Amino acid sequence: MSWKPEYAILILFSTVIDYFTGIGIGKTKLNRNKFLLLLLSLSTNLGLLFTFKYSNFFIDTINEILGVFNVDDLKIVNVDLILPVGISFYTFQTLSYTIDIFKGGQKPEYHFGKFALFVSFFPQLVAGPIERSINLLPQFNNKVVFNYDRVVSGMRLMLWGFFKKMVIADRLALIVDEVYGNHEGFLGFQLIIATVFFAFQIYCDFSGYSDIAIGLARTLGFDLMTNFKIPYFSKNIREFWSRWHISLSTWFRDYVYVPLGGNRVRESRWFFNLFITFLISGLWH
Repeated sequence: MSWKPEYAILILFSTVIDYFTGIGIGKTKLNRNKFLLLLLSLSTNLGLLFTFKYSNFFIDTINEILGVFNVDDLKIVNVDLILPVGISFYTFQTLSYTIDIFKGGQKPEYHFGKFALFVSFFPQLVAGPIERSINLLPQFNNKVVFNYDRVVSGMRLMLWGFFKKMVIADRLALIVDEVYGNHEGFLGFQLIIATVFFAFQIYCDFSGYSDIAIGLARTLGFDLMTNFKIPYFSKNIREFWSRWHISLSTWFRDYVYVPLGGNRVRESRWFFNLFITFLISGLWH
């Protein structure tokens, strides 16, 4: 990921689109018009996300397939794009806003400044949590006063996040990268140890970022949702997913899995719903 000044235009464009589509969905009485406005929001945001995050991925995939059939003349040149900071997070955050208005669970925000703050709230812009408008937007209407206990609590959580990220995750990464970069040169038990280290590395890395974001927001007087609840102590896979990257897993549950039918369908369709949900989740990562 990288940041360029012109990438601010992207987040501003996404903000403007969803600000007006949200108001439009809230005002119009015709379901057809509501759906068309929702479709505008979905196509705009997902189009930007696909262009900047996935275009080269699909180009490389197509080129590999063409290479298998020895048709290199048809290969496509990669697009010179850098992934903008936070696009994966603010895209899902603003999409949930328009979808919730469409479903009737959220009222439109008419104050553009507050809505823009919701989309670009900097503590969680880079690495989440992916907040819901029903939780974050109302907090912008509250008067924020200095609270010593909140500041201390937030700073402690930030320090814990920095410790997990810089002291644990980054140190484990040195070992993991060396082993995974030359796995033929290591014994089986060493590969197992490296894999265990990787499990702790990815947890401390991601949850560390979340702790920093939540702690920073707390010092500013805002509450963000808990994103990890010691997932490695889960008793089963289902419980694990309810405690790992909670803001993302609940997003996919509410906006992909449940609309597809969830587990309220025949078994074959249920497996299909799970497959699609985890496929999209894997592409997001």
